[in-house]
Amino acid sequence: MPSKPTAIVPDEASRMECRVIDPPHPAVIDSDRLLESCELRTQRRSGPGGQHRNKTSSGAFLTHRPTGLVGEATERRSQAQNRDVALQRLRYLLAIEVRTPSPLDPSGWQADRDEATIRQRYTNHSFRLNESNGDKPAVLALVLNDLWTAGGQPSLIAETWAVSTSKVVSLIRSYAPALTWVNRVRHHHQRLPLH
Repeated sequence: MPSKPTAIVPDEASRMECRVIDPPHPAVIDSDRLLESCELRTQRRSGPGGQHRNKTSSGAFLTHRPTGLVGEATERRSQAQNRDVALQRLRYLLAIEVRTPSPLDPSGWQADRDEATIRQRYTNHSFRLNESNGDKPAVLALVLNDLWTAGGQPSLIAETWAVSTSKVVSLIRSYAPALTWVNRVRHHHQRLPLH
């Protein structure tokens, strides 16, 4: 039986094209700092009482100015609740769509305090994070940074996080857009998709 090829980190020139920004990753920073870089737009919706009564400005749309990405929420009656939901959705969107340098990239990585805090907190962790965990978008963002650098190979980043490859894959599978994105990276490098 032939041996399995050794996984190697692809060179920078062969990586899939992505939007790369300087650290810290916006999904990692605290809510107040993230909100400072966002523009809030509200939208009038009908509130309780029928189609033409009790219009409320409860819909919230948060636009992250540096990237133009938008998190939105309109399903709740409270503008404050919709803003919080929109912020969490924006964090997930940023985690998927934006990359920052990874420690697997020897040429350009420098430790950022915010990213280092998340990496330290979740190194040797089970990676079982539910959707309401405020750190999940941050952890996903950093794991996806590493996977982008590693050409979508979970086995190459597992050691960085001191977890098993299956735990990395489980985290990715727990959020469908992350799995879709990783499979795009894998396809770019002519690898089979993760399931």
